[in-house]
Amino acid sequence: MRLESERLILRKLEEADVDRMFLMDSDPEVMKYLGTPVKNIEESREIIRMIQKQYKENGVGRLAVIEKKSGLFIGWSGLKLLTIPVNGYVNTLDLGYRYIPEFWGKGYAMEAAKLLLDYGFNELNTDAVYAYADSGNTGSNHILRKLGFEKNGEFMESGVLCFWYELKREKYSGIL
Repeated sequence: MRLESERLILRKLEEADVDRMFLMDSDPEVMKYLGTPVKNIEESREIIRMIQKQYKENGVGRLAVIEKKSGLFIGWSGLKLLTIPVNGYVNTLDLGYRYIPEFWGKGYAMEAAKLLLDYGFNELNTDAVYAYADSGNTGSNHILRKLGFEKNGEFMESGVLCFWYELKREKYSGIL
């Protein structure tokens, strides 16, 4: 699987991404709303293996985001099949993303998300894509609203208030 935009390439995660993945996931600022930063490169290697397993089992998963200009892994973004209930939802597609701070604020999250939403609605033929974010993560909540997601619930995850979002096919088609 490979998706391309003007500035980005999205492709399956590879073992070679482990150093940049560790750089991202060990950064306390990146992990501020996501949990505990990883402590060693082996944890990042295991995360890549887990995502690669999702590709095989579910046909989708988070993808490496490569900046065309530099050729660097700048983060990941992707659709993940929720196989364990989140906010009561299961067997639905969840949009997620994470980037190295040096690449924040450049529109990459929006650019990658649009590619993924097009893929989800047009290739996977899904009727809705879901997403959730920590209520305090203003950046992520802003991106989701800008993409057309509508907040339709709140729930607690690990003691943290999260906002639940939904984007239906009709709504997405209307913003293209």
